[in-house]
Amino acid sequence: MSHEILIETEADGAEEYAALLRQVIPAALDAQGVDVHCEVDVLFTGDEGIHQINLEQRGVDAPTDVLSFPMFDLEPGEIPSVEDADPGTGLVPLGDMVLSLERARAQGEQFGHGTRREVAYLAVHSVLHLLGYDHMDEGPMKAQMREREEAILEALGIVRA
Repeated sequence: MSHEILIETEADGAEEYAALLRQVIPAALDAQGVDVHCEVDVLFTGDEGIHQINLEQRGVDAPTDVLSFPMFDLEPGEIPSVEDADPGTGLVPLGDMVLSLERARAQGEQFGHGTRREVAYLAVHSVLHLLGYDHMDEGPMKAQMREREEAILEALGIVRA
């Protein structure tokens, strides 16, 4: 399945991760059974940029690693339909993700698996949010989300170091 991944960057060094996201995001969509052509918009930023977006959009006065803004209110496992496609492009506008490359670098170092794996993980995590998954509680949905994240990354050969 062909998906359109639009990447904008305001963070130094993000260009090297653009190709990774153009691989990871479609793989995550395919792994979830998304069988319609989708568009996902990605913004690479730093902690300051994501902090501002987090404050403006969610009222949270703190930076974070990734933000997801789904276009549809889907249930986990539900996929958008072709009827959701933009008539002009034929693509389903799945939503937006904002990723702090600064935070990804720090977390990749902290967890010992590097920036590449962390960026891939955050992208898969965000795709699952765009598809209705949530982890606001510590219960079964969080466990289900973690299981899907690891399965998708493992299928891509992106494993913890």
